Formats: sequence, C-alpha cells, structure tokens
Amino acid sequence: MIKPPISLQDLRRRIYVKAKTETQWRFWGLYAHICKIEVLQEAYRLAKRNNGAPGIDGVTFKDVESIGRDIYLKALQYELQMKTYKPLRGRKVKIPKADGKSFRELNIPAIRDRIVQGALKLILEPIFEADFQEGSYGYRPKRQAAEAIIRVGEAILDRKTRILDLDISKFFDLVRHDIVLRKIAMRVQDEAVLGLVKLILKATGKRGLPQGGPFSPLASNIYLNSIDKMLEKAKLITSSKGYTNLEYVRFADDMVIMVDHFKRHAWLMKAVIKRLQEELSHLGLEMNLDKTKLIDCSDFKQSFSFMGFDFRTYKTRKGKIGVLRTPKRQARNKLQSKIKQVFRTNRGKSVQDVVKIVNPILRGWVNYFRIGNSADCFSAIKNWTEKKVRRHIYRAKQQRGFGWKRWSKEQLYQYTQLFDNYGVKYS
Repeated sequence: MIKPPISLQDLRRRIYVKAKTETQWRFWGLYAHICKIEVLQEAYRLAKRNNGAPGIDGVTFKDVESIGRDIYLKALQYELQMKTYKPLRGRKVKIPKADGKSFRELNIPAIRDRIVQGALKLILEPIFEADFQEGSYGYRPKRQAAEAIIRVGEAILDRKTRILDLDISKFFDLVRHDIVLRKIAMRVQDEAVLGLVKLILKATGKRGLPQGGPFSPLASNIYLNSIDKMLEKAKLITSSKGYTNLEYVRFADDMVIMVDHFKRHAWLMKAVIKRLQEELSHLGLEMNLDKTKLIDCSDFKQSFSFMGFDFRTYKTRKGKIGVLRTPKRQARNKLQSKIKQVFRTNRGKSVQDVVKIVNPILRGWVNYFRIGNSADCFSAIKNWTEKKVRRHIYRAKQQRGFGWKRWSKEQLYQYTQLFDNYGVKYS
C-alpha cells in the first residue's frame, strides 16, 4: 500500500512534536523536504506576499511570473537536487534609522535566494521553535510584537522596576558563522542541510547575518537562545514561593531585563549583567555601553525605550504604580516624513489616489501603536494628516488655504475616504 504524501503543515507539526518530546534528537533526511516543489511553492508565496525589491540580478516577481512560476521553481529545485545551487551576493541598501542620523544596512537577496532561504526556514523552524524560550518574541510563529510590549508593562506593574535596556553592539555584523553552524548541528545531522546553511552565510562575507533575508531572523534566534536559557534559569533559581524576581523580553537583538524593586534584590541585576557579559563573550559579542541603559522605573522622571515605545511610570489615583507606553517621537517623525514624501511625489494626482497610498501607511502605524497610551499622539497625527490632505486639494486648484469653511471634517473624510480609525486598545 502506498501512503499518500503528507502536507507541509502536517510535516512541520510532526517535526515540532518530535523536537519537543525528544530534546536531544538530531534530525536527518531534511534536505529532501527542502527540495520538495510544494515547499518551494510555499516559500515563493511567502516571498511574494512581502513584495520585496529585486536583488542584485534585477529579477522581479513580475519577471518570474512572465517566465512561469512553475518553470522557475522547477529549475531551482533541480539546482538544489543536483547540489549546484550557489546563492548570489546580496544587494546592499541603506535604510535610515529612527534617529534620522544613522543607517541600517540591509542585504537584499535575489528572489531565487529568498525562495531557498524560505524553504530552509520552513523545515528548520519547527525544530528550533521547540527549543526557544518564553521570553523570546521576535519573528516567531503565533507571536506578535504587541505581546512583548504588554509583557514589559506587566512586569513593571509587578514592581520589577530595575530595568536593563540592553543594546548588543553591531549584532548582525558580528555573528560568527561557525557558532551558527555548531548550534544548528546540535539538532540537525544532515550534511546537505548544513552545507546549504554554510552557503547562505558565506554569501554575506566571513562574518555576520544579512538583514533582509528570510533565514536571518531564525538564525538570530538560534544564536541568542543560549542567553534566553541563561535568563530563564536565573528567573527560576531566584524565584520564591511562586513569585519571580526577574523578567526579560527579547525581540531579535533588542532586550529588556527587569528585576524586583526590593533592596535585597539589588545584587541580582549586578549578577545578571556579569552573566550576560560572559554569555555575549562566548558568542563573540559585547554590550554597546553607550546605548545600554540601567534605570529605576520607580523614579517617575526616568524612562526607557523598547520596540518603538517610551515606557515610564506614574502614580495612579489609588496610589499604585501605573505604566505609560507612548510612541517614540522618532517613530512619529519617521511616519510624518514618509507621508510628506507621498504627497510631494504625487502632487499631480487626485486626492483620492494619494489617499489610497497614505491609508495603508497610517493603518499599519496606528495598528501597531494602538495598544499603548497613544490617544494624544494619534490626535496630533490625525489633525496633521487631515491638514496635508486639505492642502493637497487646494494646491490642485492652484488656490491658497485649507478649506476650513468649505469642507467640514465629515465631508472631507466622506469625499476622500481618508483613514479614520484611531481608536486605542487599552490592555
């Protein structure tokens, strides 16, 4: 009797269950799954959904569709099966950071390389997902940035007000390839898979992870999982009567560690910093001392930033500690600069066409920040955007002014269909 082939979803589930129940098991025979056409098709679908820019070869998704998706994937599958596949060098792009001064360098892989990286991630992800810790949130299935932000707030409300806002110096540039391969080899004994991982890593140079490829987020979580394990252990052994004195949240290379406010636990933060430095040293990394902050949130004047939010405490009417989470000023400035650019480059278009471009930008930004204390910020953004729309209408008529008397708010939103959902979700 011939067994029907299992779906990719079932395969990933089976791999996860095996990895979760047998923590020392080393998987083999995975390369054949990476080469399956259905896995490559799913990797292509995910890559196309992100609608990224072309790589160094200039090939776009439109080009792939014109060739024929199935023909393109069959050719890529043949290269993988014959082990003649060689990734192309990534196309370097500089993206300005929120401070408006420095840049983040992305390494955009070609579409063919994104597909292969995506297929590799689809097969390896369930293995390592079983090993990842509770405090890790970045780029994991069924986990969102909002959950990480809420967890930080809950820890502060639990009086863990000694805060270490950790910044790892040049993390993506300094990752050692030999350590990545060694950590993957602890769970994978398929030489073909390890060879493919090595090819992908070496395409970026002798060291570092490319920011822009599907495999890099998974590799970064694998790389930093030992730090998460160390913190989980510290959290466990320092707990008392079911109460934990330490909490942490990590999103990729951004991490916040929170320690109980009692004087008797002051030693704990010092011990954690010492252990962190040891673990980072083992990984060939170090703290960025200029950006790493150690603050006490019980002082209402002090604040720290995490995931685009500024966190600070205040005293509620009942005399308890409350937490304010407000969008960083840099995040707001970046949004306004982006929207300004849209209006600047589309002056000749109708206001409805411009609004169609602006709305998804606003919707994504507001949906991310609506879990915080963002009402005042949202009100300012709403009024500012409305003003930009009014000015666009009157500029098209070659007239001055904003039409405050001609257009009421209701008429303006009805005529332009401008995004208007600025409600805040309080957790």
